[in-house]
This record gives sequence, C-alpha cells and structure tokens, in this order.
Amino acid sequence: PRWSRMEESFGEDPMLAGILGVAYMKGMQGDVQNDGKHLYSTVKHFAAYGAPEAGREYNTVDMSERMFRDRYLPPYKAALDAGAVTVMSSFNDYDGIPATGNKWLLKDVLRDELGFDGFVVSDYDAVHEMVYHGVAKDGKDAARLALEAYLNMEMTSGDYINHGENLVEDGVIPESLLDELCRNILVAKYELGLFENP
Repeated sequence: PRWSRMEESFGEDPMLAGILGVAYMKGMQGDVQNDGKHLYSTVKHFAAYGAPEAGREYNTVDMSERMFRDRYLPPYKAALDAGAVTVMSSFNDYDGIPATGNKWLLKDVLRDELGFDGFVVSDYDAVHEMVYHGVAKDGKDAARLALEAYLNMEMTSGDYINHGENLVEDGVIPESLLDELCRNILVAKYELGLFENP
C-alpha cells in the first residue's frame, strides 16, 4: 500500500494478481499467430518490484526467500505458465543485487526453475543504472553483469552495443552466451511473424 507505483499492480493478493495478470496478458496477446496482427505483452517487473523499502521507487528490497516465493513469485509463474514470451527485469535490487544483473533471479529462478525460454528486457536505462547502484564500475562492467545474468535485451542505455563486442573479444563473455541470448529474441520475433511482415 505504500508503494508509489501501485497502479502498476493488481494488488497484494498473489492469487488475484496471477488471475488478473494472466487475463490481461491473454487479452493483449490473443492467440498469437504468425499473421502480422498480433503482439506480445511483457510481464513486469521481475521481481519484487512492489516491495521497496519505505515505498520509494528503485529502493532496495529486503525480504526473506520464503516471502518472495509465497507472495511475489506466484503471479509471475502464472503468467509464464499461460504463455508469456517476454519479461522485464525490475529496477530494484533483491538481496543487494539489482534485478537487471541478478543471475539468481534471471537465470536460476526464471529460466532454470520456472522453465522460461523467452527473452528478458531491461527496464528503461536499468543496465547502466547498475553503475549508480554501486555494483558496476562503468558501462562495460554493467553490460558484463547483465549479460552474465542472462538479460537478453537492453532498453535505451547502450551499454550492450557500446561494450558487448569488446567483452567477447576480450574473452570476458563467451560468444555462445550471446548466441543463446540472441536466439531467444529471434525465435520470439520469428514466431510472431516479424520476419515475414515487419
């Protein structure tokens, strides 16, 4: 109730948020077909975005894993089980690590545990904002953290395009990881029909 962006949520009840979130997602996506007339909705913000300390935007989230799994994860799982193809990472940190560069959240929980095989996009400028969080020393380091966390797509800040190639050339990020992250995006675009009807 103290969260400053509560209008972005269906409320604090996990079951209700899951039911309404799935209905909203399905209503937006429809029966996605390769016909050039459909779109994907993006499930956001992964994860625990509505629990920042003092209700302040982008603030830290400090909660037990039990609370996270009981109250925050179920609506996301419901959306993923219903066919969500894209997820947006949140600005806040979880357990001291910004969600955008949090491998436990984006790889271990979202992909490995929940079986998500779509693509994750950052929130607006969130990759570079890891510098301001104090966990990345510069844009190149922020890009490294986000790529290692399996964040597929960066929104606006440009750290991927400015530093991604160098991270591969320097042997910091394996090219196979970039291939995997790009594959998630290209498969989603192909299945939506964007190659036939851009």
